[in-house]
Order: sequence, then C-alpha cells, then structure tokens
Amino acid sequence: MTGRLRIASAFAQTLWTCRAGRPRAAFERWQAGILRSWLERDLPAVGFYRNAPPRLEALPVIDKATVMADFAAFNRGRISAEEGWRAFETTGRIGEVSIGASTGTSGNRALYAITGAEQERWLGTILAKAVPRFLVEPERVAVILPQNSALYDGANRSRLLRLAFFDLRQGFERWLPALEAFAPTTIVAPPRVLRHLAEQSERLQPRRLFAGAETLDAVDRTVIEARFGGKLGQIYMATEGLFAVSCAEGRLHLAEDANFFEFEPVADRLVAPLVTGLRRRFQIMARYRMNDLLRLSERPCACGSPLRAVDEVVGRMDDAFLFDRADGAQLLVTPDVMRNAVLDAAREITDFRILREERDRIVLVLKPELAEESARVALRALGQVFSQRGLSPEIVLRREAMAFEVHRKLRRVENRFQPEGGA
Repeated sequence: MTGRLRIASAFAQTLWTCRAGRPRAAFERWQAGILRSWLERDLPAVGFYRNAPPRLEALPVIDKATVMADFAAFNRGRISAEEGWRAFETTGRIGEVSIGASTGTSGNRALYAITGAEQERWLGTILAKAVPRFLVEPERVAVILPQNSALYDGANRSRLLRLAFFDLRQGFERWLPALEAFAPTTIVAPPRVLRHLAEQSERLQPRRLFAGAETLDAVDRTVIEARFGGKLGQIYMATEGLFAVSCAEGRLHLAEDANFFEFEPVADRLVAPLVTGLRRRFQIMARYRMNDLLRLSERPCACGSPLRAVDEVVGRMDDAFLFDRADGAQLLVTPDVMRNAVLDAAREITDFRILREERDRIVLVLKPELAEESARVALRALGQVFSQRGLSPEIVLRREAMAFEVHRKLRRVENRFQPEGGA
C-alpha cells in the first residue's frame, strides 16, 4: 500500500468508525475485537511483553520512567535509548524508523519510535478528526510548537492540504510575518500562543483554531474566541500518541478508535488515564499511566459521536498539591480548584501563578498593576480552598510581571515542592 493510499484509508476508516449516530455498544464491541487482536499479535513482538498473557488486566501499569529505563524492550527494532538519542540529535532516523522526543519543557524528555506506515496512519486519523472537510475546503494548517515532529512530514502530499511548521523557540518576531503571509485556515498552537496572536495580530483570519500542548484555561479561551469568533477546539496529544480531538460542537472526544483507555479515579469525577495504543505496532504501549488529570463528561454530545467526551483536561497530576492533615488524612487539592478560585475572585485577573514552594508555603503571583482590592479578594479565595478542607498552609502574595517563556510550557498551577526522598 502506498503512503497516500494508507493516509486515505486511515482517513476513511476514522470517519466511518467514529460516525455520528453509531451506538456506543456497537463501537465497544468493535473496539474489543481490535484490542483482542492487538494483544495476541502485536504485544508479544517486543521484549518487555514476550511472555505476557494476552489479557489487558494481567499486564503491569507502566509509565515514562519504565519505558525509558529499557527503551529497547518496548520496540521491535531493539533500539536502545542511547541509540535513539544519538539518532534524534543527528538524522532523526534509524533505517526506516523515525525517532522523536518530547520537548522536555515540563519534565524529563522521552523518546518515541515510529515507522513510516504509522506516521501515515496517524496523519489520516488526525485529518479526519480535525479537518474532515479538507477535500472540499482546501486547508492551510499552521502548527506552532517548540519542536517539529516527523509526524507532520507527510502532510504536504496533496494540493488540497498545506502544512507549515513555525518554531515557537525562535520568537514571534521571527515567524509572525511568515505566518500572516501563509494565511492559515487552521492554527494549532498552545493556548498562550493563540492568545498572544489574538492580542497582537489583526491580519490572521483562520476558520478554526485548536489549542494543544498546555492546559487550556477559561481566561485564555475567552480572549481567543472573542477575537477570532467561533469555538476554540483542542487537540490532546503527547509523545505517547493522539488522545483526543474536539468535534464540531467544540467538545473534546477521546480517540478511542486508536487507544483503549482505563481510568484511575482521583477526586470529584477526575481521573488519571491508563492508555493502551491499539495502533502502535513498532513501539508498544500498554496500560501506560499518563501524568494528566481528566474530567470525564456525564452528558452525551450533540455531535452524535460514539466516542467518550471529556469536559476538561485539568492539568498534570504532579501539579496537584498533596497535604498531610493533622488527623492523619492525606488530601489532594487539584489544579482546577485553585485556578477557578482565583479566576472567580475578580474579573480583572487575566493571568496568575500558584506555586507550592515549600511543604506549607504557597505563593500567589499576580501582576503588579492589578488593583490591591482584587489581589486581596483572590488571596482570600485561594485561602478558603484550603481552609474548607481543614488545611492551613501559609499563602503569600507576590507581585511580578509574567513573561512569555518560549522554552517552557505554561503551568499556572505548579508544585515545586519535593518531599525528602521524592523524585
């Protein structure tokens, strides 16, 4: 099968599998068959799972540290981490396999290895989910991220689709004129970048926007949607794969046609996902714990998709604040609760940081120009988040300008405290 045919096949299959009106029960039966086949055929092809039973519940839960400790055991080519990093820093390839890596802007970097066939399938899948009408409405897609990816290489094979990558690390002044000249119909970028474009560029008039790579906060969504009109979509993607894309209704749907999700409960409808990549054949990923918090939706989506909807990607699990209460109970305070308390306190607050710098010391960072009364209200609201749960950390206010950091993901809520013996 040629590359174009493989892209077209994945595109058509994704549209059919996830079609509106398909009953959820029918989709789950189809997914169960795909999972069973993958466990029997693909799972034993790598060293880590060579003797594993073909039953998902019997497999160990793994994470980034597990994979990077023995990268060769998770891929068919027995490519070691050392070989992978050498390839990534030079040609980006080992034979017919492309080697990529996470940006490392929010933690330790991770490698991924992907074949050309997998790249083409990924491209067909994301086109079907994000720009399904590109065959009748030609698209110019601008991707603005701090690092390019081999995944985008096959996108410019059709006259109906053009994709341009803009390197966030080079700074706006270097690529903004080229972006405006490209006149994208679709832009994919972190929320802070889309907000900056909304505030700085009058020439851009995209048909659709997708936020990705960072947590999307309501304060950014409001500015972006007001400037560009329409609903801001999301693409939830990581080194480990494509996990969710917003539908035409603006709601985020898990890519259950390509992944099987299990959910570990955290608190108040929040879950941490375990992901099994059903389309990954070269580098195997089974029951991989993502470092993310999701709020699953309890209502169906008007788009009619059989795929499960997610109300919010809340943030990173390690940016939740874990406290030992006086009565011995351990309490987890999640990023969304703190974030919402500050934003709801005063309408004038358009940016902030909440930093846990010590075990019992939390810093609320606000802009110097914010009115004193708004700052006091926000500080009090944040304090109530903790006091209502029987906690009494010291909460202090810090005034400082919040610069746009090119090389670092935006984390408005960040846990910088590591207990003794912590990783």
